[in-house]
Amino acid sequence: MNTNLEILSSHQMLAPKPGHIGFGNTKTTTETGKSNSTFENYLLDAINYVNEKQQASTDITQRLVIDPESVDVHDVTTAMAEANLSLSIAQNVIDRLTKAWTEITTTR
Repeated sequence: MNTNLEILSSHQMLAPKPGHIGFGNTKTTTETGKSNSTFENYLLDAINYVNEKQQASTDITQRLVIDPESVDVHDVTTAMAEANLSLSIAQNVIDRLTKAWTEITTTR
C-alpha cells in the first residue's frame, strides 16, 4: 500500500517531500535509522533560544555591574530588549497553542 506519509511504529510521521514545512531542520533519528522533524524538537529549540537570550541578557547585565567600562550601555539595552521580545513571543505562542488545544479537545 503506497501512502504519502510513512507511519512509524512510534506513531511519528515522516514528511516524504523536501518541500514540506520544517523538512531538513530539526531532526531526530528513529529506530529504523531514518531522521525526521518533530514538533517536540521545534518547541525545545524555541525554548532553548529564549533561554539563551535570557542568559545573554543576564551575563551582560552582570558585566555592567562588575566592570561598567567594559560594556557599552547600548549593548545591555539591546540584549535586554531581545530577551524581553523573545519571552513575549514565547508566551504568546504558548497561549495560542493552549487555546487551540482547548478548542480541538472541546470540539464535538
